[in-house]
Amino acid sequence: MGGRGDGKGIPHRYIQRCSVKEEIIFAGFGGQGIMLMGKALAYAAMNNGRHVTWMPSYGAEVRGGTAHSMVIISDEIIASPVVKEPTICVVMNRPSLQKFETRVKKGGFLIVNKSLIDIDAARNDIDILNIPATNMASELNSLKSANMIILGALLAKRSIVSLESLIDALKDALSVSNYNMIPINEKAIRKGFEYGSR
Repeated sequence: MGGRGDGKGIPHRYIQRCSVKEEIIFAGFGGQGIMLMGKALAYAAMNNGRHVTWMPSYGAEVRGGTAHSMVIISDEIIASPVVKEPTICVVMNRPSLQKFETRVKKGGFLIVNKSLIDIDAARNDIDILNIPATNMASELNSLKSANMIILGALLAKRSIVSLESLIDALKDALSVSNYNMIPINEKAIRKGFEYGSR
């Protein structure tokens, strides 16, 4: 996925601009909605008129430990969709923390799902948010919404797109057959945003 939205028809409150390029990695195991996280954020940014790339990683890693997707969001043309040193990294399980923590760019941002990761990140040159996303999703009776809780918390800390534009982008990121999941996903996003805003 790559492209740029023109912003046409998007309410002004949805349009936000960033002066720096964000290179993001979402990582976890298969079934945690890693690809959906990247796709939803990418659609939200594209609908805001940004240059966007989204690249998923499938294959043996999904069955073993760490599946990941890479998203780049920029106001400038993006030369390559590959993220080597993310400015933002989300890790949903322990193997992902161990694999990607060292790659985060100095001064970057790491979000850790503490519900499933029993070790602490060792970096002291990046911002770190520990969030019990899976436990919070359990409170909503929807374990699969932990990924949306993480996205909400991310937007509370980094104003990449507006909360409303992310929620609207769920219609683009989800198949029509899964539209019934939009209400619980919206609730999870708002719950994560509230946590991240503390």
